[in-house]
Formats: sequence, structure tokens, C-alpha cells
Amino acid sequence: MTMKTTNIMITFTGMLLLLSMASCENSAKSTQAQEPHASSLASTPSVGEEPTAAAPQPAASQPAQTIPDFAFYILRSGIRFTKQDLAKKGNIVFILFDPTCSHCQHEANHIGQHYDEVKDANFYFVSMNDPALMSTFLETHAKPLVGKANVELLYDRNADFINKFHIPSQYPAVYVYGNNGQLKDHWDGERDIDKVVASIRN
Repeated sequence: MTMKTTNIMITFTGMLLLLSMASCENSAKSTQAQEPHASSLASTPSVGEEPTAAAPQPAASQPAQTIPDFAFYILRSGIRFTKQDLAKKGNIVFILFDPTCSHCQHEANHIGQHYDEVKDANFYFVSMNDPALMSTFLETHAKPLVGKANVELLYDRNADFINKFHIPSQYPAVYVYGNNGQLKDHWDGERDIDKVVASIRN
């Protein structure tokens, strides 16, 4: 199997995992067994269906320990956004979200309410969803984050996140990196805001 074929399979597998989420309201236990109401991204294959775990998934079990190269697109301008464009000071927080997911909405809202406690970090809200749905996400659910220089909405049109960072089990999936690019913390699913603030400030 060639590298190109493998990459196509990884993208296809990742997309299947994400598309398999029937609804944000699906209840599934967090892999960290702390937040029981987080939305599930993974599903068990139906009878006769091939399990997706058989396909290569380089980032499925553990998130990238260092920030990988990627290409997202700034939602408001469509300008390409890469690793080189990340903030140079403060922690870097990637939040992989679905704009229709109530758990994503709650977590964004809580971060907005506690913005003054985490304002030294840099937030990158990343989604593969329809940009039209993404465009009102912060205005609707996290108004205090709107217009902040350290908050960016990024459209992942090529599924770079699930292919290069991690395939999470639940939304929202949060990854806190230091400004040296090293992973500090990660969780799938909604988390208590005090723990979120502590992780982001660490």
C-alpha cells in the first residue's frame, strides 16, 4: 500500500468516525470517565459493517505530543492558517467542536464567562462543519470571546485535525499546548470549568 493510499484511507476513516455521530445528545462516557454527558464521536459498527479500527489511525489513541504541521482557514477571511501563524506567547488551546453540539456550546460559554482568568492563552476553535453554522457560534454561545485578538475560528476543510492531531471520542475535544509546541493537557467531552481554567492557565 502506498503512502498516498494510506493517507486517503486515514482521511476516509476519520470522516466516517465523525459522520457516524448521530446526534450531539448521544450520551457516552468520557474516555477519562469524568464527564458522562459529553457527545460521542465514535460508534460501534453495525452487523456486517467492517470495524473502522482496522484501518490505519496514527493519532487515534493518543493526541500529537507536539503541534503538527496543518492547514486550516480563518473563517472570517478564508485566509490559510498554518502552524507558523500560531501565537508565540502564552498557551495554545485547540478546541475541536461541532457548532450544533450542546456540550461544545456550554464549554465555549463557560470559557467566555471566565475569559479574564484565561486571557493570556490563545484559543483556536476548529471545526469541519459548514462555515455558515460556524459563523455565529461565538456570537450565540460565547459573546465575551467575540473580537478578542487571541481567539480565532478556523475551518478545517481537509480534515487535517483528525488526520494529524487526534481522532477524539467525543466533542468538544480540547488540547492545551505550551508555546514551545508541547502538549500539556487534553480531554474529550465537556469538563468542569474550574478544571478547564486550571489546565489552560498551567
